[in-house]
Amino acid sequence: MKPERPLLVATFNAGKLREIRELLAGLPLRLLSLDDFPAIQSVPETGSTFAENASLKAAGYSHQAGMLTMADDSGLEVDALNGAPGVFSARYAGEEASDAARVAKLLTELSQVEVEGRSARFVSVIAIADGSGSILHLSKGICVGQISFAPRGNYGFGYDPVFLPHGYDSTFAELPPAVKNRLSHRGHALRETLDYLRALTGPSGGR
Repeated sequence: MKPERPLLVATFNAGKLREIRELLAGLPLRLLSLDDFPAIQSVPETGSTFAENASLKAAGYSHQAGMLTMADDSGLEVDALNGAPGVFSARYAGEEASDAARVAKLLTELSQVEVEGRSARFVSVIAIADGSGSILHLSKGICVGQISFAPRGNYGFGYDPVFLPHGYDSTFAELPPAVKNRLSHRGHALRETLDYLRALTGPSGGR
């Protein structure tokens, strides 16, 4: 059996790490998170797009850790807000704001918007970098839907309680994790990443 290869998943977000573990289960990878590297320096997300930020994080953290690294940048784009919060999704209500505070700010911004104007999409871009900081692979996933009028559900994290994927009456936070993973932006991006990692860690892959 091929030994497990360490893969740093560049996040402190336990919910995101849990989703990634579920989707990458079965690969010969030992997943680590930023919590496993107490001295690692934060990589600023100064890009103007999800792809730029994902690449900055993958390259920056892989260079520090000296190992294969996966980083994603994802967020919510709301049409009525001209694409906001976008790349600022995690900082929409301030650097230290809770998920609940971000959701509350979003709902306040949309309080005068009727149902037909609440279209939105989740976007995720995942970057893979080698141990020297070179970007090896980029993948992108999108899930379209709309914003509900109030939070619903206890699963997930972030904006999941107010996002209704197209064709569903349940929010991401109401759907079982397996269903959300099948539909979600991160799920779509990770499936493409999975194909790349499977080839990389296969019998003839890797470096």
